[in-house]
Amino acid sequence: MSAPVVLMPVADRAYEASVLAATRLWLEKAVIGLNLCPFAKSVHVKRQIRFAITAAQTADELLAELSHELEWLAQTDPAELDTTLLIHPRAMTDFIDYHFFLAEADAALVRLEFEGVFQIASLHPDYEFSGSQSTDIENFSNRSPFPTLHLLREESIDRAVAAFPDAADIFERNIETLRRIGHAGWQKLWLDTENNLKFLVL
Repeated sequence: MSAPVVLMPVADRAYEASVLAATRLWLEKAVIGLNLCPFAKSVHVKRQIRFAITAAQTADELLAELSHELEWLAQTDPAELDTTLLIHPRAMTDFIDYHFFLAEADAALVRLEFEGVFQIASLHPDYEFSGSQSTDIENFSNRSPFPTLHLLREESIDRAVAAFPDAADIFERNIETLRRIGHAGWQKLWLDTENNLKFLVL
């Protein structure tokens, strides 16, 4: 179990629970299980990840939620809370909209004077790297069950990079891992679970 979950106003509690369960499963099976992020296991085990699920539907609503989460993260001891996954299943569901929203999210960092304090990493079920095709397996390194903004502390990133001298090679290593397992291996991750995440299977 990770850090206490923040359930922002979502009318359907059953849906909210399914979003949380899917995101946790993805974190454990893909991000940690495939070692796509070598820094994730430690904060997960220490329960230093905050899962914030929002009912935001518009860019303005999501920006307000993002600002709230950044302020919360800034006011919380890093030993208690290291990182936040702001999950927004009802906003920016189209990847192009999400892609352009990221500029607004980065602008919020500057406006709130958090530039150099936090970073925002992008995760989306239809994530595509520039120049790739939608079905290219390497895209799955950033494909989460639902649109998500990952809020990271710059200090934590610096410590993690210092602890992993080959941190700069993570992207290339992830591509190698995903190409090795291929689409069949990716699908098998979810077909072998009780909660078959069909939305993560091509």
